[in-house]
Amino acid sequence: MEFRLGELFCGPGGLALGAKLARVESLSIVHEWATDYDKDTCDTYKKNICPDKPKSVICKDIRKLKIEKLTPIDALAFGFPCNDFSVVGEQKGMEGPYGPLYSYGIKVLDHFKPKFFLAENVGGLKNSNEGKAFGKILLEMQTVGYKVTANLYKFEQYGVPQSRHRIIIIGIRNDLELDFAVPAPSHLVPLTCKEALENPPIPNDAPNNEYTKQSLQVIERLKHINPGQNAFTAVLPENLRLNITGAKISQIYKRLDPDKPAYTITGSGGGGTHVYHWSENRALTNRERARLQSFPDDFVFTGSKESVRKQIGMAVPPLGAKAVFEAVLKTFAGIDYPKINANINFSADLFEKNLKVFEGEARYARLKIKEFRC
Repeated sequence: MEFRLGELFCGPGGLALGAKLARVESLSIVHEWATDYDKDTCDTYKKNICPDKPKSVICKDIRKLKIEKLTPIDALAFGFPCNDFSVVGEQKGMEGPYGPLYSYGIKVLDHFKPKFFLAENVGGLKNSNEGKAFGKILLEMQTVGYKVTANLYKFEQYGVPQSRHRIIIIGIRNDLELDFAVPAPSHLVPLTCKEALENPPIPNDAPNNEYTKQSLQVIERLKHINPGQNAFTAVLPENLRLNITGAKISQIYKRLDPDKPAYTITGSGGGGTHVYHWSENRALTNRERARLQSFPDDFVFTGSKESVRKQIGMAVPPLGAKAVFEAVLKTFAGIDYPKINANINFSADLFEKNLKVFEGEARYARLKIKEFRC
């Protein structure tokens, strides 16, 4: 059986590749359609995920997307924009321009009624707007007919050589009467960034492997920064110190620690946020960054070096996605697998408090709040 997958906010294809790699007996997940607003991102997705179906990727602002014209799907994935929920930034939550965009995922769920969905976002979502935003999102998912399970995954525990922590929500349609459980970590001893980048070495002709030119000042600064240190924890000569007041972001000119997974790879690059090698006085190449995101070397990103850097930083690590999709397929196949309890739990009492978010909306006034695991 094949689950036809639709994707909103698809990015360059991290979730899609994870879904493609996940196979359980006769069950698999196949691409049906995807949409994103960025041209380079869409071109990357087409090139790697569906080269034979380029028209199935719709490059358009989701607010202009006509959902009724999309083809039927059995599964939906959407890593809705995290800008307003991230702990880095203004944290506007639902009051920001990106916060409400999750609702397009709800509309697709309500229209197509797929068998399951996977939604992904940053850990900051849980506390955004004092928890009201997360409660609202989960409640709407339940209201359109899904049993939801939410968990903050530490992807370094699932084979990704990077400390990347993300909330993933799995929803299975109520009438299917299936219970999803969080898969147990597969890597109790995380893969280090050194192992990931050197075993095997990246081929010289690998795509997206161009070096970034470093200024002499940056090179001199890096000479004084030890592995795992940044520009504020290292002892720097006065002429190399950064003249920054207020918050001091820990990733500025931070070197990797070769004995640990990488710190979180982001789409940033300016101001010393490229991610820096533990021993060489340079920033990582985009291919090295992609390795730390668990993309294979033959996954080719399109666009300028800056565009590729952003695509890699915003992507979901494919190996992390694969672990979750495989657990979903095993749930449908009735195959047992090692499980852990979800680490995010919302009680009926908490949802009662969050109902004020929906005041004035009659369809929620009739909703009977019940205890459910998420």
